[in-house]
Amino acid sequence: MSEPIRVLHFADVHIGVENYGGTDPETGLSQRVRDFLRRMDEMIDYAREHDVDLTIFAGDAFKTRTPNPTFQREFAWRILDLAALAPVVMLVGNHDLPPTLMKASSVEIYRVLSVPNVWVADSFDDDEGLKVVTTKRGDVVVGTAPYPIRSRLLDGVQTGGLTIAQTDAYMLRELIAYLERLADKAATFDCPRILTGHLAVDGAHEGSERLIKFGRDVTVPYSAIGDPRWDYVALGHIHQYQNLSAGREGRPPVIYSGSLERIDFGEEHEAKGFCWVELEHGKTTYQFRRVKARPFKTIRLDLRQSLDPTLEAVEAVEAENLREAVVRVILALTPETDAKLKLSMVRDALIRGGASYIAGIRREVEQPARARLGANPEALTDIELVERYFISKDADSVRRAALLEAAEALFQTDEANDHL
Repeated sequence: MSEPIRVLHFADVHIGVENYGGTDPETGLSQRVRDFLRRMDEMIDYAREHDVDLTIFAGDAFKTRTPNPTFQREFAWRILDLAALAPVVMLVGNHDLPPTLMKASSVEIYRVLSVPNVWVADSFDDDEGLKVVTTKRGDVVVGTAPYPIRSRLLDGVQTGGLTIAQTDAYMLRELIAYLERLADKAATFDCPRILTGHLAVDGAHEGSERLIKFGRDVTVPYSAIGDPRWDYVALGHIHQYQNLSAGREGRPPVIYSGSLERIDFGEEHEAKGFCWVELEHGKTTYQFRRVKARPFKTIRLDLRQSLDPTLEAVEAVEAENLREAVVRVILALTPETDAKLKLSMVRDALIRGGASYIAGIRREVEQPARARLGANPEALTDIELVERYFISKDADSVRRAALLEAAEALFQTDEANDHL
């Protein structure tokens, strides 16, 4: 009996993210860039130790579409390491696309140089979008769906005069038809089959990737990719690991491997890593393998009633495990407790605790209701005073609008009565 084919699936490396870190003295690179590269190294070590047969990179190598040469070099070394182990499929994501149509993508150089064992997949051509990849444990059919953009997906199609919504609907129909043709073609092969796409899929949980996204997503229905003719669907684009096939009988694993490293505090509680797939036709299994992503930590403290806010804040910081973490502190205060707080002592406690980077110490000072009326309440109209009162009571905007409408009607009634 043949062994399962061992597949490494990862995505969304985003080399070039430099927020929340200083310069690494050993390399001159940003400490955060080093974080992303170390996660790749950790993953490559795992692939080497476990004898990988095929690597699927589901897109987004860099943070920007025009990465600097140093970032390109560092990424290239690691792709060469992977290609020395097994064939590598590199899918083009939205961050890999060129800023204009005639320019090259950030990963096209691998095809131009004919780098051995590397296939750059950036086409929606039916013949180019599916290939049989030979591995040391057997053949694998790989179908590819790069990030959908109008110039590639609708090449030669006249869309002049269409609205944005009409163009998006047209693109979605074309993308679904393309995916159906890939599945039809894949089903003619009697070997394991993988579909890889850099796509937004309906029902997936989005996160911080929304803040650094290039382009406008066309969201694909699950039914277009969770096709039983595939044995595994390797997705990129969304940074949170998730299995879209959970609870769906008779469907292949449809997996976002997520990003390898945290980008910001929006990913504070997300596990980061890659997927290790045991690929067999009709009975594929996989594991999500966590990497040692840099921890992000938020410390929230309510010090409004504290007699010694500095001591309480320091003790709270000292109780946390902050080693190598990017840390932010959010403090709820009154004017009185704010005046007693010594931020320098809180900062010193964070440094002693081993924080890698202090993202900020934010003081949220509660103001008394009268102060929220403004510096000169006598100059306000009656309705403005009422509005300030509702704001001081934290009435939400919808309720505030209804109350102000009712108050204005009362004021108008009083004015009418005054003229009788």
